[in-house]
Amino acid sequence: MAVIAFLILLAGCGSDDDDEQKQSDQDSQPPAKQAQVMEMSKRNIDLDKSYSAKLRSDRQVVVIARVSGLLEKRNFEPGDMVEEGKSLYTIEPVIYQATVNQRKADVESAKAKENRAQQDAARFQSLLKQNSVSRQQYDQAMAELQVAKANVAQAQAALESAQVDLDYTDVEAPVSGMISLSDVNVGNVVDTGTELVTITPMNPIEVRFQLPQQEAFDLRRQRRQQQDSITATLQFPDLQGDDTPPLEGKLDFLGSRVDQDTSTVQARAIFENPDKMFLPGQFVRVKLQGMQRFDVLAVPEIAVTQGLMGPQVFVLDDENKARARTVTLGEQVGPLQIITDGLEPGDRVIVSDPGGLEAGTPIDAQPYSGDPGTLSAQEGQQGQNDAQQEEAGEGDDRQASSNEDNATSSQVSAKEQDDDA
Repeated sequence: MAVIAFLILLAGCGSDDDDEQKQSDQDSQPPAKQAQVMEMSKRNIDLDKSYSAKLRSDRQVVVIARVSGLLEKRNFEPGDMVEEGKSLYTIEPVIYQATVNQRKADVESAKAKENRAQQDAARFQSLLKQNSVSRQQYDQAMAELQVAKANVAQAQAALESAQVDLDYTDVEAPVSGMISLSDVNVGNVVDTGTELVTITPMNPIEVRFQLPQQEAFDLRRQRRQQQDSITATLQFPDLQGDDTPPLEGKLDFLGSRVDQDTSTVQARAIFENPDKMFLPGQFVRVKLQGMQRFDVLAVPEIAVTQGLMGPQVFVLDDENKARARTVTLGEQVGPLQIITDGLEPGDRVIVSDPGGLEAGTPIDAQPYSGDPGTLSAQEGQQGQNDAQQEEAGEGDDRQASSNEDNATSSQVSAKEQDDDA
């Protein structure tokens, strides 16, 4: 009987030890952490991009002298807005007027010879019918008529050339725009080809800029599908604090070849500049709005951390435990980060703040709210709540420890009284 009782006592002690071990294991396992989880799927993302550029005027022209002579007159003030066709300079027209008069006289002389040759040819034709002249004489008269006609045409051409030169003595504005300082002073002798002045049209104004070839490919694809979906805005970094509104325009050109040196594609945008406030040569940033990236994977930026192997995110395995995954980053689009490699559609990514998160941590998965901008605020509040809970837990532990100390003291006092008794 004593042996049986001893065995029962040992069995009871062993059962208590197993229960205590299981409870200890459960207590040592960290509790599941709540986190928002996003299932990866490919989608199109809207984004805005800005590029450095410099304003320019596509129709800017340099006015040159078309004839030689003395520069007699200037008909503008530097900085004026001139209209197309306005007279700018006068270059010694009297010489060219004299040449025109001489060519007119040559035309009249050639016409007189032509009339005489016409009469001779008619007379020889009549005499040939009467057999009064030979065929050779008739042919000679007809040849002289053709030469006379050619002389008239030649004289007429010379007159037209002289008239063109006379017209060039009045230098006119080929386009409308703002005129620069004169490069030649009145009184100087200019030659054909001498640069006189520059005219810069101010409205519209344009920018040319370079797009990376992948962005150019996506933009060309988007323009093919949605022709009017892209808008352009000019931003002026040098005018900080100025109340001048940005200029609105449109993208009207996208190059058809890739620059081999820079791997970029040229683009152009046109902007209305009705007040003529902005000048060619001014550095600006052109912002394209309404662009898209097609069939990409993206996560909130807050979900990306730096691991030993580079950028990483945490994904959930089949047991809802966090696992680190190294990824390759693409563009950042506002609060979203495009992932070009490392994730596949269907992966479950932890998109909450990963601070303090480790591989193997159990996760209580919560649905993603869809607003990456609020994740940081939510995680900050969650951190405050966790800190308060930890402080409360530490307070409970301290209270339990104090109670145990008091109980131990009471037991010691009771024992001492028993010993005294």
